[in-house]
Amino acid sequence: MTGSGSGERRSGWLLVLALAAHLILLASQVGSRSGGTRLESWLLGALGPIAGAVDLTGDTLGGVGRAISTQGRLREENRQLESRVEQLERRLSALHGVEGDYARLAEAVDYARGLEVALRVADVVHADLESGQRLLVLRVEGERATIDQPVVTEQGLIGRVVIAQGPWAKVQVITDSSASVGAMIERTRRQGLVRGSPSGELELDFVPLQEDVRVGDRIVTAGIDGIYPRGLPVGFVVDVRPGEDLFHRIRVAPSVDFGRLDHVYLLEAGRVPEAILGAEVGDGGR
Repeated sequence: MTGSGSGERRSGWLLVLALAAHLILLASQVGSRSGGTRLESWLLGALGPIAGAVDLTGDTLGGVGRAISTQGRLREENRQLESRVEQLERRLSALHGVEGDYARLAEAVDYARGLEVALRVADVVHADLESGQRLLVLRVEGERATIDQPVVTEQGLIGRVVIAQGPWAKVQVITDSSASVGAMIERTRRQGLVRGSPSGELELDFVPLQEDVRVGDRIVTAGIDGIYPRGLPVGFVVDVRPGEDLFHRIRVAPSVDFGRLDHVYLLEAGRVPEAILGAEVGDGGR
């Protein structure tokens, strides 16, 4: 019984395989609506999605590769642009420095024209603005400086040369405690004497109490001391109060910021000859 059952099952499988082969053969011969045989249509339907997935994966990998290449190129271009921007910024900074020098020189030239004097530039190589003796050391190109030669900036008066040796000059700053300048209140033309002080401020002395003095009044050189020409800015009144001996006590803030000096100008102004200053009445110039 067992042998006959196994033979029947084998005969059944053979029959099924034969029918399947026959159907495949028929399908290979029967055309489909879309053209081609039905076998081709079945194979296309089964394998099409797989092929599409393979194509999609290939396209995706290609796109990633192109994106990586583009990103690398953009990164390099960005690096080059940053380098170019840095170069332009350095050039712009240098141009600003030159522009500032030209602007300061233009101001100084106009300043000199207004005073009808010539200017000569000098570099500040040392500054002592903290001790009681407030001094600058200058390096002067060309002709050497002269004793008592006025020193200015575009903002106003610095002081006078007290020592000159070769290309070097030492300048006494007007805020020095032993410095003094013949000055006047520009608004009223009232004259007085500006002195330095140990605190580094300026004081305007010998202005009577009856004189009108206001905070903010501009103080300029009076041109009466034989050293400084008239009209150089000295400072501004910052405080007025009654003092001793019927005079105001007037504090003056300098026009110049002495902490920002890198160059100054020597005034080439004609001075009153010592022979005239020291001559007695009746000498007649002998």
